[in-house]
Amino acid sequence: MATTARPRRSALYMPGSNARALEKAKGLEADVLILDLEDAVAPDAKDLARDQVLAAVAAGGFGRREVLIRVNGLDTPWGHADLAAAARSGAHGVLIPKVESAEAVRQADRLLAAHGAAPGTPNGLPLWVMMETALGMLNAKEIASASPRLAGLVLGTSDLAKELHAHHTPLRLPMITALGLCLLAARAHGLAILDGVHLDLDDDAGLEASCRQGVELGFDGKTLIHPRQLAAANAAFAPDAASLDRARRVIAAHAEAMAQGKAVVLVDGRLVEALHVAEAHRLVTLAAAIRAPDQTGLDSIRSGFPL
Repeated sequence: MATTARPRRSALYMPGSNARALEKAKGLEADVLILDLEDAVAPDAKDLARDQVLAAVAAGGFGRREVLIRVNGLDTPWGHADLAAAARSGAHGVLIPKVESAEAVRQADRLLAAHGAAPGTPNGLPLWVMMETALGMLNAKEIASASPRLAGLVLGTSDLAKELHAHHTPLRLPMITALGLCLLAARAHGLAILDGVHLDLDDDAGLEASCRQGVELGFDGKTLIHPRQLAAANAAFAPDAASLDRARRVIAAHAEAMAQGKAVVLVDGRLVEALHVAEAHRLVTLAAAIRAPDQTGLDSIRSGFPL
């Protein structure tokens, strides 16, 4: 299963228990909205949150935004009801927390199918998983290959740091091994992958640095906890003007060389091979998708998987 160039620069968590926030989400510049039934919702508000999220998704109005529902864990009192509701919700995907094994993925897949969600096919309901424990990181390879329904991995670096007794440092060195394992697993199996959150809302420089590091490592985008973080993530994970200019020149130079029967072409003094052309096409396609008008609704997003 190959990933596409669908923009996922910013993925904003929205508390399902806050109806006003759910409505506000329809006007935010987020590529992905994660309507949360788990960490952002108090135990006594779980049922209310589920009802409000279902109503919000049914009402629509999210435009091009990809809408995921993060359910409670299947070992909690609310997990099975959440998953059953998400299976029939019309959302673009369901996100399972604290996944530690391939069997956990397969269990969620079976339950989704039992509750009416088509299997992981082009018209099925994609499954996303949170990677946020030490055991999950060690099993990343098996998790990433567990089901054709699986569409992406989401890093839960706050829970991971807590479990590791690690510090949140600017370069995130205590978590680099875990990030790398998940990136390797995701790319090996054609999955999307989103970086963890930046917790300090007053640390704009730190957020920008974390986004830059995420881009350098190879993440598709970053999960966020507040709308004020959207601009930094959207800017960092979008191809910049210089990169796009070079990408277009690489594509043009390679096409001209192929037309002339040449096996080698140089751009700015650097050798261009097929892998560079493929990456250039990805960047150009991603930039075009970011510029596209806000007209991709739920139905058109459902038509491709993973997106």
